[in-house]
Amino acid sequence: MTITDVHAEHTTSEHEHGTDCGHEAVQHGDHTDYVHGTHHHALHGDHYDEHESVAEHTPDAHAHGADCGHEPVQHDDHVDYLHDGHKHAVHGDHYDEH
Repeated sequence: MTITDVHAEHTTSEHEHGTDCGHEAVQHGDHTDYVHGTHHHALHGDHYDEHESVAEHTPDAHAHGADCGHEPVQHDDHVDYLHDGHKHAVHGDHYDEH
């Protein structure tokens, strides 16, 4: 998986992510990302970095579906699959993390 860090659209003074911020927390290595729309925010000093939200495996490596062992969750016009604390959604030849 490739991660590209860009600065998020808001600063820590405008919105502070944490336990009660209303965004799903996802463990990411040695820190916590917060799901913000279709991307993740990670605290980095006085700002948040945006992490791309491409999943760690492709549909070729593991196909999500009715019998894949992951809980399906309806998400607007598609189904996400709960996968180790985050959600995978099919997007062309890869999964996005929601």
